[in-house]
Amino acid sequence: MRLVSWNVNGLRACMGKGFLDSFAALDADVFCLQETKLQPGQIDLDLPGYQLFWNSAQRKGYSGTALFTRLEPVSVRYDLDDAYHIGEGRAITLELPDRYVVTVYSPNAQEGLKRIEYRMSWEDALRRYLLKLDREKPVILCGDLNVAHREIDLKNPGPNRGNPGFSDQEREKFGDLLDSGFVDTFRCLYPDLAGAYSWWSYRFHARENNAGWRIDYFLLSARWRDRIRAAAIHADVYGSDHCPVSLDLA
Repeated sequence: MRLVSWNVNGLRACMGKGFLDSFAALDADVFCLQETKLQPGQIDLDLPGYQLFWNSAQRKGYSGTALFTRLEPVSVRYDLDDAYHIGEGRAITLELPDRYVVTVYSPNAQEGLKRIEYRMSWEDALRRYLLKLDREKPVILCGDLNVAHREIDLKNPGPNRGNPGFSDQEREKFGDLLDSGFVDTFRCLYPDLAGAYSWWSYRFHARENNAGWRIDYFLLSARWRDRIRAAAIHADVYGSDHCPVSLDLA
């Protein structure tokens, strides 16, 4: 089973930058998108062999997730089990016979951590939701989690300490999620690999200089750790300020 996750930073814009070619080349059984920035009916996307599921934000041009699957779902659900976090289109859950796939676009804490309280509430709601699912069957979580967990996960940790995406609060919540029974699949295979990033600012030639952050992840229920066959960051794929990440499972 191959899964791909990609924050496309506006799917309509990404379509003009080779999205369909990248989609075909990555050849995923389940392909998850974040930051689609779409309302229903704003795109005509034909992907033969796939069922397409969308969760759009109420606010136009903002947030949004999508999940495309060529595996037959048992069920599909939207958002988390928390009314406080409905309306921004941030989560889709695909139920398969022996596993769940959850894609999320975690809220940005914003400059000066103006939205840190909401972010902390989101983290707690997400962890509760994932643990509930995990009691039923193993869980694969993917998406733009908007946090670099360790210093190795961004180019310049010192100057960014306390900034959104690298605040102590966000990093601690990520650690709490791992401690609750999940593994970071990329770090399972590459625990000490530096320079592996999935997002780069559009400013200061950041991508050209590989001055990036690893904030796009696949997490997995720890009891399925031995099923990991490959985990990759596709930094050679353009079309967004993020690149796709993938996970191959037995």
